[in-house]
Amino acid sequence: MIEMHDIWKTYADGTHALRGVSVRIDRNEFVYLVGPSGAGKSTFMKLIYREEVPTKGQISVNDFNIGKLKSRKIPYVRRNIGVIFQDFRLLPKLTIYENVAFAMEVIEAPRRIIKKRTMEVLDLVGLKHKHASYPSQLSGGEQQRVSIARAIVNNPSVIVADEPTGNLDPETSAGIMNLLEEINFRGSTIVMATHNKDIVNTMRKRVIAIENGLIVRDEARGEYGYEV
Repeated sequence: MIEMHDIWKTYADGTHALRGVSVRIDRNEFVYLVGPSGAGKSTFMKLIYREEVPTKGQISVNDFNIGKLKSRKIPYVRRNIGVIFQDFRLLPKLTIYENVAFAMEVIEAPRRIIKKRTMEVLDLVGLKHKHASYPSQLSGGEQQRVSIARAIVNNPSVIVADEPTGNLDPETSAGIMNLLEEINFRGSTIVMATHNKDIVNTMRKRVIAIENGLIVRDEARGEYGYEV
């Protein structure tokens, strides 16, 4: 599913964001990515959805060699990768329905299929009744649910979630995590970067810890392992 072999990522200022990272994440796994700020977690995730390319080494996602992917093929790979951001990144002038449907429109899905699937995922995240609302009319937790709906509407095999509960209260965060667990149960691989110790320690999944660009810990049912 996701394989990294001796991945290095060095930025123009000489910073080594990742240093010789090798890891395999199998289909349908749920993985927490933990570590201090600036450890390399965001770079790790950006490599998966081809926002960044490695300086050295090989990364494959769904059998595509991401580092050597031609520009014209990037959209096809991204169809199978959903991304959830901490700050939601919803389009403020579009309704909730339109925000989610947009992800299908860009891949030119038939209008009939777009309508059916969009309402299905809004129902899954508990927001079907608010499909005509705008992002500003929703709470932070509801906006994150819309972001999740948008990420899963094209049935991606891989979901990358960057601090999806970072701006949410504990109760709302628990609801978001239950939703992600349900999506994982339905067949999507999830890689989630987080600083939320309680979530990691409660929902015992695989934990990959990154420090100074290196994987320092990889445990099947791990704990957070850092003071917060």
